[in-house]
Amino acid sequence: MMPWLSANSRKNCQATTTCTHLVITQAKKTLEREWLSEVSNIPLQQSVADLGVAYKNFFDSLKGKRKGKKLGRPKFKKKTNQQSARFRIGGFSIKDGHVYLAKIGNVKPIWSRELPSSATSVTVIKDCANRYFLSFVVEVQPVHIDAKNQSIGIDLGLKTFAVMSDGEKAESPDYSKLDRKIRKLQKKLARQPKDSRRRNRTGNKIAKLHNQISDTRKDFLHKLSTKIVSENQAIVLEDLNVSGMVKNRKLSFAISLQGWREFRTFCQAKSEKLNREFHVISRWEPTSQVCSECGYKWGKLDLKVRSVQCLNCGTEHDRDGNAAKNIEQVGMGNRHDSKRTQREGKTGTPAHLSEVSRITVSSER
Repeated sequence: MMPWLSANSRKNCQATTTCTHLVITQAKKTLEREWLSEVSNIPLQQSVADLGVAYKNFFDSLKGKRKGKKLGRPKFKKKTNQQSARFRIGGFSIKDGHVYLAKIGNVKPIWSRELPSSATSVTVIKDCANRYFLSFVVEVQPVHIDAKNQSIGIDLGLKTFAVMSDGEKAESPDYSKLDRKIRKLQKKLARQPKDSRRRNRTGNKIAKLHNQISDTRKDFLHKLSTKIVSENQAIVLEDLNVSGMVKNRKLSFAISLQGWREFRTFCQAKSEKLNREFHVISRWEPTSQVCSECGYKWGKLDLKVRSVQCLNCGTEHDRDGNAAKNIEQVGMGNRHDSKRTQREGKTGTPAHLSEVSRITVSSER
């Protein structure tokens, strides 16, 4: 029994557990699902519990109780997609570098690192390329690392993935060679008959190339986010409307390859781990329309405009570098007022004529 739960909560937990066992037991008695008896009962219980959560989120979304985008009805997983099985305490054990899984036996994995503490659960993951991974849930102690800088603002882009407010730039990995291989194999796959061995082999090759792109991107994002969070006390990002941006047919594929949301998630998680401040400013802030030196607002810029000279103070800015400085200033609460009256007396030029001061270079975004 769980003493911290109320009487009603205990009854609900007992009813849910009983219902889960009943569903699994009834399924094992059918001819179509006899094979369920060959595996451990623990992953089956976790799957039914996850299904219950998925349906709860679906109905809450229909009734308007759940915020955000409307959720669809839960669907069956395909055999060719990623699969997973979660084992709780009692269904697995670790000894001498081997992992014992109930009704599977001992598995000797290639350890990426030592576990910092005892694992409370392990998830066996099989990806589309038939690779297997073990993911452990452990308790991690907070780490203290002194920051070199007080704060940093980051402007995310395409060719140049990130431009920092201190002038540093991070270039995106080149996925073009892998993408060409995928396109070539996809054309080959379309010509092959369904359910043939050669088609299955081609599909497996495509899955491996997609995984290679995903691994390359994740490695780049992990290294960059770790470097940024470890060196700065406060990290400021802009809230990008990625779902709206990918509707642009010309840029949707390039935007999807970048992993902006994944980078934000990494930065936020590592900031909590290292006791850093993490800020996200509104997507409506005119970071590309305001001079980071004097606060003069020149208006919207075309994407092909990569640098601009301020008509008020005469400072020449790189478009992305100026935006990164504005993001930092807004996030830290010390930026010039972007809504102040624009100074026309000094320059004698209204805001809508500021086009003459822009310097156009090659487009990177």
